[in-house]
Amino acid sequence: MSGAETFRAAAAYDRAVGRYGASLAAELIAFARIEPGIRALDVGCGTGALTASLADLLGAENVAGAEPSEPFAEACRARVPGVEVVVAGAEELPFAGGAFDAALSQLVLNFMRDAEAGVREMTRVTRPGGVVASCVWDYAGEMTLLRAFWDAARDVEPERAAAADEGVVMRWCTEDELRGLWEAAGLVGVRTASLTARATYESFEDLWAPFPSGIAPSGAFAASLGEEGRAALRDAFRRRLGVGDEPFELTARAWAARGDVP
Repeated sequence: MSGAETFRAAAAYDRAVGRYGASLAAELIAFARIEPGIRALDVGCGTGALTASLADLLGAENVAGAEPSEPFAEACRARVPGVEVVVAGAEELPFAGGAFDAALSQLVLNFMRDAEAGVREMTRVTRPGGVVASCVWDYAGEMTLLRAFWDAARDVEPERAAAADEGVVMRWCTEDELRGLWEAAGLVGVRTASLTARATYESFEDLWAPFPSGIAPSGAFAASLGEEGRAALRDAFRRRLGVGDEPFELTARAWAARGDVP
């Protein structure tokens, strides 16, 4: 099962990586220099974290979303009333050329079937002088939650975890890769940066709860283990994070790229 296919349940996703969505969206919007008075598209909008932040800034009537999963598209529509959300993949966006002043995506590039085509489409639907910007997790480094998870998984199932580790298998998750992708799409004035998002948890159990349901590649790995293996993973994960039964906060780094349409 591919990583994208494991994102089946919107509510469970929001309890897992989705907790970082609003915090990361604020960082991406600032990095992309999105300001009131423009029209923006959220590509791969998911459950609507970035869409909601854009709507708060620009007005729902000036924001659209595209999402290939119907359940996630429905969740976004419910979360952000008034925003047009179409069911479509990034590689074939059903919008006219130059329809938007900005096209953004959050935590989507590495799950696109064809990221090069996706960025070209984002560029096509953005007017000349407009901005195209995206961010992806720093899986190999300072995305604390997922880095600790995969390190714990390697403690429990070294070979299987090494083959599934998102820090190893995911493309488009470094500054150099993003820069190359943006330049290949013909974007100019390309810049990259690191963004920091935050999420709070009531306890380790609050953090762990979504993983056995199979959400995201990390959850799919957890769900694939037997009861004994999951218990061992849970304990190793808790040790890696060094957290207990009290509330705590984690930070997560994402890499971002932005460029202007010539």
